[in-house]
Amino acid sequence: MKIKNSLPTSNQTTRRQFTKSVATTLIAAPLAASLAKAQTPAKKEPTAPPNPQQTPASQKPSPLAEAYAEVARQRFGEKWTPEQLEQVKKDLDGNVRTADRLRAVKLKNGDEPDFVFSAE
Repeated sequence: MKIKNSLPTSNQTTRRQFTKSVATTLIAAPLAASLAKAQTPAKKEPTAPPNPQQTPASQKPSPLAEAYAEVARQRFGEKWTPEQLEQVKKDLDGNVRTADRLRAVKLKNGDEPDFVFSAE
């Protein structure tokens, strides 16, 4: 009876390598999307009144958004222009502020979702 070698060969992916690649993909996907968004030419649309929940341009980004932007700059900075990096920083700041607003809503145990699932 032959005993299989439990060590992976050079062409097999280990569970650890697979997990690392999945984690990297999950982290890089939002950054890649914002990079693609920054590279598309802007279409001229009619100007709408500003949304009061949007952050003004003069407001400084939150420290958490600055930290996320620094991580993105360290990882992808050589591929981005300074304008793209600023756009990523603004997008990250918007995400952080949205998360803060969501966390500020206090739900009670009896609060139900806006929709109800039913199976018949």
